[in-house]
Amino acid sequence: MSATAEATDVKPRKRFKIPFAWQLLIGLALGLVLGYVAREWSVAWLGTTLETIGTLFVQLLFLIVPFLVFTAIVASIANLRNLANAGRLVAKTLGWFALTSAIAVAIGLGIGLATDPGEGVTLTSPAAAPETTGSWTDFLTGIIPTNVVDAFLNVNVLQIVFVAIVVGAAATKLGAKAEPFLKFNESALALIQKALWWVIRLAPIGTAALIGNSVFSYGWDLLEPLAVFSVDIYVGALIVMLVVYPVLLRLVAKVSPVQFFRKAWPAIQFAFVSRSSVGTLPLAQRIVTERLGVDRNYASFASPFGATTKMDGCAAIYPAIAAIFVAQVYGVPLGIQDYLLIAFVSVIGSAATAGLTGATVMLTLTLSTLGLPLEGVGLLLAIDPIMDMIRTATNVTGQMVVPVIVAKSEKILDREVYDAKPVPLDVESAFNGSEAPQRKGEPALQPA
Repeated sequence: MSATAEATDVKPRKRFKIPFAWQLLIGLALGLVLGYVAREWSVAWLGTTLETIGTLFVQLLFLIVPFLVFTAIVASIANLRNLANAGRLVAKTLGWFALTSAIAVAIGLGIGLATDPGEGVTLTSPAAAPETTGSWTDFLTGIIPTNVVDAFLNVNVLQIVFVAIVVGAAATKLGAKAEPFLKFNESALALIQKALWWVIRLAPIGTAALIGNSVFSYGWDLLEPLAVFSVDIYVGALIVMLVVYPVLLRLVAKVSPVQFFRKAWPAIQFAFVSRSSVGTLPLAQRIVTERLGVDRNYASFASPFGATTKMDGCAAIYPAIAAIFVAQVYGVPLGIQDYLLIAFVSVIGSAATAGLTGATVMLTLTLSTLGLPLEGVGLLLAIDPIMDMIRTATNVTGQMVVPVIVAKSEKILDREVYDAKPVPLDVESAFNGSEAPQRKGEPALQPA
């Protein structure tokens, strides 16, 4: 055999690559160790380093979030034109958002009533009311910005969503005259998602820094006085994530919950660390389309809207248990009408959280509606970062479950993709814009 023939028989050596999900787990474990070392042995420089890296990662993540929300929602409205049953899809999506939120708040109320999280908690010093509060008047008037530029500068996600809906609807109605704008928006969205994906590739490092800083800064000392409340939040969130969602996937969508969590885990874990539904949007949308088989035209609507309005953790479980906690601490009795009011506020007011504001605004909205003292929020601010991790993970899980349920009911879920082995997320994808490959049975993406 000639040297040339021998050379052609040599197979190229496969380069070993750690899957992205495992990189996140390694970062999580490393962060826990580094944070523990920094806290237990008072290694100040290590704590400062973790805080600095974590802060830089979050700043990078949020750098173009306003533009991501705007372009994604404009594109989602434009892409709905490609679906004959767009109106029914929107109605079903919003209906499932509301239904799952109602289930989540019911679980939160049940846990709060069963465990009495505020019993035995004494006020050693008066708590201050939070600087950022919510009210129905502020919520309704705050939807419409007085200045569009300020909405982007202040990252007011709710106002950005409103502007994007108006612009997207107007462009769709305008027809051919709006084609250049919609094509520009599509290109801008692809560019933004590409840049954000580069940031997400740094997630293992960001995960280590953020978790490490949390352990270094807070430890578990803050949880001791509020142990029952803290456990209630985590138990409620886990019940929704690991019981309610799997039951819906199995009985309604008739798909494997185990397969769902296998494929969705990287986004859930990233949400836990980043504490931002909007920041997790590019990764979650990629999983919904590439791993779970949801039609891209529909996912381009469901994912951005879910990231800004679907908040089972922040807007349902948390305010339900927290309202019971605050009422018990301040000795205010609650009746059946108050619990119904909590449920109403949680389901209808979910959009007040708007992806980036966290649960504080939603909680103040609930407390003010019930007439409970807003100072009660101050009691919980110290442990809010720890609670926000599981709340956001629950949010993002629900934001991926609902599109699967709706897509299955409308026969736009690719079961071959859903049931297949997970595609590696560390491979660059062309899911951005019109470069996305068309799957079998999926309508082609028309230029928006």
